[in-house]
Amino acid sequence: MLVSIVDNDPMICQTMQVIIDDYSQGQVRVVSTSLNADDAVAHARQEKPNLILMDLSMPGCDGIEATKRLRRLTNPPHVLILTSLSPSDTVEKAVEAGAEGFISKTDPPKEIISRIIKACKDEPQFNAVSTRQLIHSLSYSRPMTRRNQARAMLDSLSERERQATILASEGMTNAEIGRTMYISERTVKAHLSAACDSLDMSRVQLARLVERADLEDRETGPDPQAT
Repeated sequence: MLVSIVDNDPMICQTMQVIIDDYSQGQVRVVSTSLNADDAVAHARQEKPNLILMDLSMPGCDGIEATKRLRRLTNPPHVLILTSLSPSDTVEKAVEAGAEGFISKTDPPKEIISRIIKACKDEPQFNAVSTRQLIHSLSYSRPMTRRNQARAMLDSLSERERQATILASEGMTNAEIGRTMYISERTVKAHLSAACDSLDMSRVQLARLVERADLEDRETGPDPQAT
């Protein structure tokens, strides 16, 4: 298995190469080291390594962007992020870029070798820290996605339908909504009926949609000019 190491610190490149040479028992061979993304991509095109150990912090193009560039190559190499720290948003960005795991610069040598070999066999490699961060990121992004979807659905309504829907979700009766919006109860019913038809939801479902949207600024102020 051929490996290329990318890190802006020459000492890290040298240390990782020594670890691989001394502990892989010939299973893994370092074919090049690079200090920046441009050199890494050039080496990858020429040497076609099976895997690249990629630093995150580099001048100019960082490790995330470099990973994207590498994964766009024909027969792209596997990429493991080589890091000593994992900022809270790094894991998700790395996965989106095409990385298949993380290796800590402080991991035991035998573990580093094992992760490299497994990654080359299409087995994603995430240490405990990166796994926890990925789970946390997913648990955070899913509610945010649901919120954004709910907001988009509300925004698809006309302004008056949206306003009536939000007021109804607060528990107002049609009469109260009418007084707030300066319109008749009949018009309120028409707005809510149109909203239900447009989103294919019941009035109860509309209320839950507003709750999911978690609106901070509810534009429900009276508008005497609207009817």
